[in-house]
Amino acid sequence: MFVPKRPLELFTRTPEEPISKDEWQDILFNSYCPYIAKKCDKTRKSQPEVAIGTCVVGYMQQPVIICPHRFLQRRQIFIDVIHLLENHLPGHQLHVIPEITLPGGSIDYFVVSVHRGEIRDYVALELQTMDTTGSVWYSRQKLINDELGIPTLEAGDPKTYGINWKMTAKTILLQMHHKAETLELLGKKLVLVIQDVFYNYMESAFQTSSLQDADVKNSVHFHIYGLNREDNANFSLELRFRRSTTALGIEQILGLRESKAIPEEALLARLQAKISERTLLTI
Repeated sequence: MFVPKRPLELFTRTPEEPISKDEWQDILFNSYCPYIAKKCDKTRKSQPEVAIGTCVVGYMQQPVIICPHRFLQRRQIFIDVIHLLENHLPGHQLHVIPEITLPGGSIDYFVVSVHRGEIRDYVALELQTMDTTGSVWYSRQKLINDELGIPTLEAGDPKTYGINWKMTAKTILLQMHHKAETLELLGKKLVLVIQDVFYNYMESAFQTSSLQDADVKNSVHFHIYGLNREDNANFSLELRFRRSTTALGIEQILGLRESKAIPEEALLARLQAKISERTLLTI
């Protein structure tokens, strides 16, 4: 499948869908996001009243999610963590609660099991999409003007955009480390929801041997999702696979707990290589 380098979704709709020009004008004007049931809250810094609406972009022949709300399609991510609620029983209510602050930082969502008004269990979810470098705005405006046939008042600076893989990974792993420690002390689970292309990068750039097949006993879980192109030209979210570890495992991925051991032979070899007339201690 050819994936152009441009926005692949605007306000959750794709340019390949059979949508008329008039319908697209309504979509752009209303700027509605069905995942949050209100106007898109991703706006331009220079024009806070203008919703950007870019959910997915093409990059290196892959669809890349750049808006966290995109993970809310069908609310599947919340259903996929129910098994981590060890004290949840049939008949208990399930609640999805956003933005709760912990010592390690704010948690995006909690899925909470409630029975007769009392919380019986909970699991925390963090959603991480890719940060971009440069600006997607010009590509967005060019798409609207050239492919959708809707003239734009200004096309913006014709700069391309990139994906900030390294900084995104380091930032979320550090956040996960802090938050995982807090939740681990409470005996609860933390789930990181990411895309498969991001996980692939992490495997290539970090030491991820501490990640194993998902085990409910572990405190930190990675739920890795991918995008499928449907017959109607829309993208659908699908859970590809799961991994898990502990707060200590996150430290190892970040290199915060690298082994300090060294064979004595290696140390002696390094010392030997430095010995010279200049290092000789004389009185």
